Amino acid sequence: MRRLLDVLREDCGLTAIKEGCGEGECGACAILIDGRVVDSCILPVGAAQGREIETLESIRETARGRLIVDGLSRGGGVQCGFCTPGIAVTIEALLRENPNPSEYEIRDGISGNLCRCTGYQQIVEGVLYTAAETRERSR
Repeated sequence: MRRLLDVLREDCGLTAIKEGCGEGECGACAILIDGRVVDSCILPVGAAQGREIETLESIRETARGRLIVDGLSRGGGVQCGFCTPGIAVTIEALLRENPNPSEYEIRDGISGNLCRCTGYQQIVEGVLYTAAETRERSR
């Protein structure tokens, strides 16, 4: 009955995942399960058995993952950094589903992630950069 968040951090050493609220409201603990964004702080580890789990540690090793990190850095979307792993995971899911999102679609897509530092505009600019770079590199 342990939370997936605790197992990933404590047993697997995947410490990019952060605990913010512990109630599934802030997105700091966001991971992908079978490609969908899930708050790991409210999920019992047994519910993830046999499913594909992706965290920032695996996403940042991909070409787009590196672009996401670069885009957030270039746009100033990383300040204290606490929310960044969950936001980066959410951006990955967003861009998988919609490789060319509008500003509105980006804001809607990251709406489950709280950030107290950036005001979100810098994050949106980082996603726009990442989407444009991904398209450019795929030509």
